[in-house]
Amino acid sequence: MLNFTSSKMVINSNNFRFKKGLLFLILLACTLCHAQQKKPYNVLFIAVDDLNDWVGAYGKHAGVKTPNIDRLAKQGMLFTRAYCSAPSCNPSRASMLTGVRPSTSGVYLNDQPWRPVIPNAVTIPQCFTQNGYDVMGTGKIFHDVYNEKASWPVFYPVPKSLEPPDAKKKVKGVAGRQPFDWGPLDVEDSLMADFKIAQRGIEYLQQDHSKPFFLAVGIIKPHLSWYVPQKYFDMYPLANVKRPLVIPNDLGDVPPEGVKMARQQGDHKRITENNLWENAVQGYIASITFADAQIGRLLDALDKSKYKQNTIVVLFGDHGWNLGEKEHWRKFALWEESTHVPLIISAPGMVKPNSVCNRTVNLMDVYPTLIDMCNFPARKGLEAVSILPLLKNPKLEWNHPSVTTWQRNNHSVRTERWRYTRYNNGGEELYDHNTDPHEWKNLASDPKLAGLKKQLAEWMPKVNAANAPSENRPGSNGE
Repeated sequence: MLNFTSSKMVINSNNFRFKKGLLFLILLACTLCHAQQKKPYNVLFIAVDDLNDWVGAYGKHAGVKTPNIDRLAKQGMLFTRAYCSAPSCNPSRASMLTGVRPSTSGVYLNDQPWRPVIPNAVTIPQCFTQNGYDVMGTGKIFHDVYNEKASWPVFYPVPKSLEPPDAKKKVKGVAGRQPFDWGPLDVEDSLMADFKIAQRGIEYLQQDHSKPFFLAVGIIKPHLSWYVPQKYFDMYPLANVKRPLVIPNDLGDVPPEGVKMARQQGDHKRITENNLWENAVQGYIASITFADAQIGRLLDALDKSKYKQNTIVVLFGDHGWNLGEKEHWRKFALWEESTHVPLIISAPGMVKPNSVCNRTVNLMDVYPTLIDMCNFPARKGLEAVSILPLLKNPKLEWNHPSVTTWQRNNHSVRTERWRYTRYNNGGEELYDHNTDPHEWKNLASDPKLAGLKKQLAEWMPKVNAANAPSENRPGSNGE
């Protein structure tokens, strides 16, 4: 009896030790899992200059080849209604990177330095530095001549030559405020500025980093001029290139201020009189595909690195680009084509792959969103909203229209259905995107919609700061 009892006690004791050990292993696994989840996110921040929504994943213009941007969209969330705060490089980038609206700072144009008028603004890279991150940038992040050293512990600027000048095969381009030309180059990608910019990012991703990092890479193409290697032009035989869908006299119901912005007697007249519409489109989409190839190299490097599972990727175009819609070329206008931008955010473990959000968002929203995603302390004074709730639930109810400003006191409000634009002289445009996605019919004069216009106008900035001082030096008013 005693022996039996003693034996039973030993068995129970062993069983207890086994259960205790098992419990310890479970707790250890949970602790390690929790620690892994709490590992700080890195950020790969990819800016693409003059990239509109002619990206494969958006389905806007059939046949444009962007396999690398498309695969990033499958890894994260694609925002179908993302808009810039200003349809021009300097005000768009300055507002996005500081969280201060153009209408608050007075930075409306490319030749207006932003730091003198908002001296206390903390930029996105400064915010990451303050929160203990390694920070590096390369290429075009701020508008080139206003890229301040104070924001970057390490920065590699855009190479002086965007393409080898002796390799150009010039076509009959059109003269304009900036050379509006294009053509294939007899060079390899490796000689192009964007290849070198991407290479800086690749080398950074291949290094060991003891701290989390913020890496910003600014791709130049498809900015003018559209000179890229021959193989990218070969992907788009001219006979197959299609111009955007347009209607005659599309400016007929647009107020004078909007017509003035279109400058249809400039670029558009030169393009159409010389029968170069398809040629120009070919140059633009060839440049998009070239840019996509460099982005692909960068994404490949991330995939091969040890940072793949804890790196947020943000990719965006700084504003849209018109290719003849509204008899207008370039940006510098408040229509859909000039304001709509690609925006993709990927974050392993936080953002569901291959997800799509149809809510209206603004590029300025990226700043507070990164703060939330990286668990930084909240920052006051940012004139934007975090879209982290949409990253978790893209179908969430959302009442945040996007506002775009071009020059002083000209604003456009975009909801999921409507675009309402009001110019500084009182001219108006109103488009119903449910029935008119091309913005062909201006409804602003319909008295039945007066109440709607009043509601939309409430979202327009109440402050319209005076123009920040301009300066005239090389590159300050680059397009």
